[in-house]
Amino acid sequence: MKEDGVSVCSELWIESFRNPNQTITNLTNYLRRFELWVLAYQKVCADEMGAYMPRSSVQRSALEDLLALRNAVLDNRFRWGARLEFFIKSPKDKTEYESLSKRKIRAILTTTQPSPFQDRIVQEVLFMILEPVFEARFSEKSYAFRPGRTAHTALRVIRRSFAGYLWYIKGDLSTILDGLKVGMVISALMRDVRDKMVIDLIKSAMTTPVITSPPVEKKKTKRKYQKKKVLAEDEPKPDPYWLESFFGFAPEEAEKVPTWGHCGILSPLLANICLDELDRWMEGKIQEFYRPSKSDVIWNSPEGEVDQGNTSWPEFVPTSGPDKTRKIDYIRFGGHFLIGVRGPRADAAILRKQLIEFCDQKYMLKLDNESLPIEHITKGIMFLDHVLCRRVVYPTLRYTATGGKIISEKGVGTLLSVTASLKQCIKQFRKLGFLKGDRDPDPQPCFRMFHATQAHTNAQMNKLLSTMVEWYRFADNRKKIVNFCSYIIRGSLAKLYAAKYKLRSRAKVYKIGDRTLRRPLKEKKGQSPEYNNLLRMGLAESIEGLQYTRMSLVPETDYSPFPVGWKPDHEKKKMREKMKRVKNSCMLGICEREVCDLRGEKDCYKGKEVGTNVFILHELKMMMLNLNHRGACWFYCNGFVGPVYC
Repeated sequence: MKEDGVSVCSELWIESFRNPNQTITNLTNYLRRFELWVLAYQKVCADEMGAYMPRSSVQRSALEDLLALRNAVLDNRFRWGARLEFFIKSPKDKTEYESLSKRKIRAILTTTQPSPFQDRIVQEVLFMILEPVFEARFSEKSYAFRPGRTAHTALRVIRRSFAGYLWYIKGDLSTILDGLKVGMVISALMRDVRDKMVIDLIKSAMTTPVITSPPVEKKKTKRKYQKKKVLAEDEPKPDPYWLESFFGFAPEEAEKVPTWGHCGILSPLLANICLDELDRWMEGKIQEFYRPSKSDVIWNSPEGEVDQGNTSWPEFVPTSGPDKTRKIDYIRFGGHFLIGVRGPRADAAILRKQLIEFCDQKYMLKLDNESLPIEHITKGIMFLDHVLCRRVVYPTLRYTATGGKIISEKGVGTLLSVTASLKQCIKQFRKLGFLKGDRDPDPQPCFRMFHATQAHTNAQMNKLLSTMVEWYRFADNRKKIVNFCSYIIRGSLAKLYAAKYKLRSRAKVYKIGDRTLRRPLKEKKGQSPEYNNLLRMGLAESIEGLQYTRMSLVPETDYSPFPVGWKPDHEKKKMREKMKRVKNSCMLGICEREVCDLRGEKDCYKGKEVGTNVFILHELKMMMLNLNHRGACWFYCNGFVGPVYC
């Protein structure tokens, strides 16, 4: 291996962003690069073993098996879903398949089994090859299953771009994530990729049947004491309780992750490839629908972008009369989309009819008016567990009259409010078993933490609260919703401690342990001098009090402005490298036309330092070894990735 796998991927990313409209025909050359196979092996081992394996730690026998797998793929000898014959096995798989009994072999061949280790390696290689090709082509209106485009990004785009829209069309195309016809997926893939070997690999992955066994209902047995599960030496630890609980807060738009045949992690990418046709169609409708008025101070450019003014003040845009502004915008998160319409409701109805016809022709998906409701902003639009509504404000308008006199008048305006849904939060807590009841929520004890110490339990719940604070970062009612979450979790812990330490009531728990539950409850003495002495000597475990028990302790809502021409960090670095290469080419007297094409992009980065190859390589390496851009990812904060049961 002459190069590192990350450097090979870096070149592919830069090349894809340099020529985003070029049809790709030479992906087989990348499929032959053994560096990518080693990198894929490292990533799959990290998922399998729970620890990253450096390239120097890969054994020679594993490299030989990996080479055999690569040759089998290139020679068309590889078969998806193999159960007994493998080119390479997982490092923790010690099973001798040659010595298995007939009963065990029959069970392996007829029951549901996890995806084979070698299949996941091939999926990783294909993913590393195809992702940069299509990321350079995807629409900027799509989010989810893409690097750097999380639910937070979608909410910030909505807050910035959807102010001023009166009618909203909310659609659910998540049935597409359940599966499409193979021919439709392959035809969408072949619009940009014409490599026969890659196409055949993906086609065989989708057409090879997946063996599944019928689900067996297990009888629930009541046990007096819950048995503690003992993990094997090489078995990775399960997700901690706080992380598992937070996964339960995934919004409806992020719950479903596609799994098509043997495609594995390729499924979300293939789903985005198919739905990209809808994004492109909607971009054309946005240009077709846009008609600005002469007196518009917000949307006044030919392309419909914001030239001046502030979209937070849509009352300055004419909404009635023959000179009214008409404009639409669109955003898609996974299989769900949201369309904002500024104009009469009849225009929204026409757009809905055209959308129904497009989905019927392109995806064979039968939609109706009930599945695509048209709602006014005053009713509140739910998207990503946040409600979009209008908030009335009374600003003071100051202007200079004739003669230079400054006049101040009290005006009335409306702002787009992005508010976290308290009703949806209660629903998620009820689903997780933290409370019961609708109108008067009553916290329930979380008996999952019954055998844990008070310090460990409090630490787990503080981590859950920290992620909740980050998840509701851009909600207007961030303080209120986080304080409510803290109340529910604190009440749940108080009931747990009352049952565990036989204190009978929550009031007695709060009296001994303080409102933050930071004092020890085991001795029923609270903050005793003996406990302080043991804590000072390191013989007692420090108990961390619960956070955000008061609304004043919750951080303020993040109202930082979102740039109009925003791009993820990795795309900016690719663009800077692209500009640097064009600049070097111009010094040699070539690529003059490409420089003219990049003039607008160059202005976007004026005054910023152009990144070097080493810096881009380092950033890409961190992204390649991270799992935050996988299909199941919907949220990222504090250095951890929040997928939904991936």
